[in-house]
Amino acid sequence: MTALRQAWQRHDSLVCVGLDPEPARFPAQLRDHADATFEFCRAIVDATADLVCAFKPQIAHFAALREEAALERLIAHIHAAHPQVPVILDAKRGDIGSTAQHYASEAFDRYGADAVTVNPYLGHDALQPFLARADKGVIVLCRTSNPGSRDLQELDVGGRKLYQHVAELAAREWNGHGNCALVVGATWPEELAQVRRLVGAMPLLVPGVGAQGGDVAAVVKNGCSADGGGLMISSSRAILYAGDDHDFAHAARAATLALRDAVNQHRR
Repeated sequence: MTALRQAWQRHDSLVCVGLDPEPARFPAQLRDHADATFEFCRAIVDATADLVCAFKPQIAHFAALREEAALERLIAHIHAAHPQVPVILDAKRGDIGSTAQHYASEAFDRYGADAVTVNPYLGHDALQPFLARADKGVIVLCRTSNPGSRDLQELDVGGRKLYQHVAELAAREWNGHGNCALVVGATWPEELAQVRRLVGAMPLLVPGVGAQGGDVAAVVKNGCSADGGGLMISSSRAILYAGDDHDFAHAARAATLALRDAVNQHRR
């Protein structure tokens, strides 16, 4: 998590840009390009790298397009051109230990990600291959932004909610290397505050602002750590598709800058 803390400070930013390519929404000049997925994402990265604390490519958006090679090249480009910005592979992995070992190798060795999102519902042994990589971040799903998350995450577990139990496990038992973080959606500001109280200064990845309607002021108020940081506030579609013409990268930069400034205004 050292790289994340340095990016928070260097760029004065809690913004994480999600990289979720949808070719139907690419600008016209890229739609027939042989390497459109990579070129679109590369342009977004290069336009916003000095304004963010992390990039978060979503693996399914690449895999569905048979663009895993483009994802590998994109992460390599970020490391080469913008080494100060960590990369979170949004993969939500979670499986039995032997399979989880391969998923950890996929995220960290094949793709070269600095962190990966994981699903905790198979328990500690399924997360151990990720947690054992002390130099890598492990971002555990806790209270996700989708409406259906309440089906399981709000279940009562001994007088507390299941997501609260997950938060406490991550903070007290799974974070031996100090490389854990949690996913808590911007759409649940009260729960965000509860998780912050449970986990102290642990970083929180907060999706759901922008297209999903999460409120920036509420996220900052309820989610920031005591030092005014501690968050990776993720926005994807509202930044990626802010423009639809030759100036799409400039529009993405403007949207990222606006979000960074709005977050910082509430932090201060």
